[in-house]
Amino acid sequence: MVYYFKSIGSDLSFVDTPRFIYMGKDKYENEDLIRYGLEDDVWFHVDNLSSAHVYLRLDVGEKWDSIPEPLLVDCAQLTKANSIEGNKRDNITVIYTPWANLKKTKGMADGEVSFKNIKKVKKIHIQTRDNSIINRLKKTREEIKGKEHLIEAKNSRDKELISKKLASERSKREQDELEKKQQAEEKKRKETLYDDLWDDDEMEKNSNQRRMYDPEDDFW
Repeated sequence: MVYYFKSIGSDLSFVDTPRFIYMGKDKYENEDLIRYGLEDDVWFHVDNLSSAHVYLRLDVGEKWDSIPEPLLVDCAQLTKANSIEGNKRDNITVIYTPWANLKKTKGMADGEVSFKNIKKVKKIHIQTRDNSIINRLKKTREEIKGKEHLIEAKNSRDKELISKKLASERSKREQDELEKKQQAEEKKRKETLYDDLWDDDEMEKNSNQRRMYDPEDDFW
């Protein structure tokens, strides 16, 4: 079972575009989330305490290290609320990092992860539980069984990324071809310009020769 929530932050850029936050019901679902996450997903967890694995799904191109504050707080509050110990405590720390930075090695327990690069792990401090945020998010909760939707979402996003990459490469090729064409046309223009200048010089030379001709020379 995977739980999905919608976050609409107070930041203007997010008023009309909700972001999806999701988490697994237990450690077994967490394994599926680790396996089928997307490049643009951001992983949240209470630091040094057991908690749910909470994920934020960003749109393609959005940066994980510049998440708007209201959205970041929503994710951190939801993470805290789904930690048995963390929910009871004040002043806890929630860590977050891109899904692509998660590292899973042989021998790790279900739901256990480490990081490929610790420098890509950020922290946010949560002083107390904010029930207004938790209640707002709970009203949007949807439950989806199975992992098929995770696989489908991953395949769909992978296709989207490949399509964007191909489009970008095609655009670059077209731009390169256009620049080559423009360079060729400029080279031809300059060559034509030089030809025209040479023709003018010849015409001037011939004209001077005609002016220097003396008809009386024919009568010597």
